[in-house]
Amino acid sequence: MADERKLPPVTAIGMLSLALIVAGGIYLSSHIATHVSLGPPVVLLIASAALLLGNMVALSRVRDFAWPKFFYVFKWSLLAYTITAGLIGYAFIVNHIPTGPLIVLFCSLVIYALHVPILVGFTVARYDGPAGAPARHT
Repeated sequence: MADERKLPPVTAIGMLSLALIVAGGIYLSSHIATHVSLGPPVVLLIASAALLLGNMVALSRVRDFAWPKFFYVFKWSLLAYTITAGLIGYAFIVNHIPTGPLIVLFCSLVIYALHVPILVGFTVARYDGPAGAPARHT
């Protein structure tokens, strides 16, 4: 399409970020019964957090974007994913996860609870026109 806007690869970066924290979570859960080295999951967590920050910066620089639609979808998605992250975190506490892995898992849950709503809001808003413009249908 001639009027297609150039948008940053928010979805691809977001999925990579989520894959990194899932990989770290799988590593932790597979070694939780024994002494677990926090090095690999912390490296994955830092890389995921850097991708989240980069995604937020890249998205914030987009002009002529349906920001009202993005924030409307984002806030309700954030509420839902905060609740699910809280429930998962509660399960970690009830199951007496050791402190080190628990901190890494909680930080991973924060990234999960932020990045998924960003992805949902971006996906909805990208197909809407800029604020005040009529919606595009493809």
